[in-house]
Amino acid sequence: MSDVAKPPLYLVDASLYVFRAWHSMPDEFRDADGRPANAVHGFARFLLDLLERERPRHIVIAFDEALDSCFRNALYPAYKANRPPAPEELKAQFLHCKALCIALGLTVLAHREYEADDLIGSALQLARALGHRGVIVSADKDLSQLLELGDEQWDFARGQRWDMAGVAARHGVEARQMVDYLALCGDSVDNIPGVPGIGAKTAAALLRHFGSLDALLARVDEVPFLRLRGAKQAAAKLREYREQALLCRQLATIALDAPLAEAMPPFLRAAADAAALLALCEALRFGPLTRRRLHQAAAG
Repeated sequence: MSDVAKPPLYLVDASLYVFRAWHSMPDEFRDADGRPANAVHGFARFLLDLLERERPRHIVIAFDEALDSCFRNALYPAYKANRPPAPEELKAQFLHCKALCIALGLTVLAHREYEADDLIGSALQLARALGHRGVIVSADKDLSQLLELGDEQWDFARGQRWDMAGVAARHGVEARQMVDYLALCGDSVDNIPGVPGIGAKTAAALLRHFGSLDALLARVDEVPFLRLRGAKQAAAKLREYREQALLCRQLATIALDAPLAEAMPPFLRAAADAAALLALCEALRFGPLTRRRLHQAAAG
């Protein structure tokens, strides 16, 4: 079987779409108790669009619960420290989003010490052993490091999909080099500093020449002689911040052995819970169109 012909496992970076809905949906959406429900209404629309379009048989919905308790915080306390905590009215909506996924028969993953990226990587690793390929539904560039032959990443909101070759077109490095790329140029979204003075273009050029961060650091004396703008300064920074680069690589590396509780690969979609779905429709005050779409999605 060719890599593209393998059955797909859809791996959804749910928190990204919950936050997007929180920022884009109007405040007028309220649940039966009068509390904000805009994020869950927006997330429900996204989820229904995905289910109606793809009709996935194998799907994982990964949520971030390790906002300040991730194992990476022990390595680097400033990890993601630039992000403000989620407001209480949004935290409650995360619970509703999880409940909605469970009621639809979808596998939900969340962990206090591992991020959604780690859960996605670990689930994909297990599913690959059973002959599946991955379709990662997320715009997060960190997740591109997981792509192998036959896999895809899908920025659902922008309608953009790319494979391993597409990573090189987007970032100038191969998928397998993404971790080293982030170790060098950093990631402001996650507060990963990288090596000061080395931006995305320089990081990509260095990795194209040396192949990996390890080779670059081992051969740093060659850097000043490259036909690269600021090569001497880059070499000096690499020597000075060698340990920081290695730490940043640790922070950017997605774990492939995160515990997935009782979730069983290949994460086959289960039957919907009609009673739970009806209760959520009432509690969240979904309109008739959303209720009809949820009913149809529940029927498979």
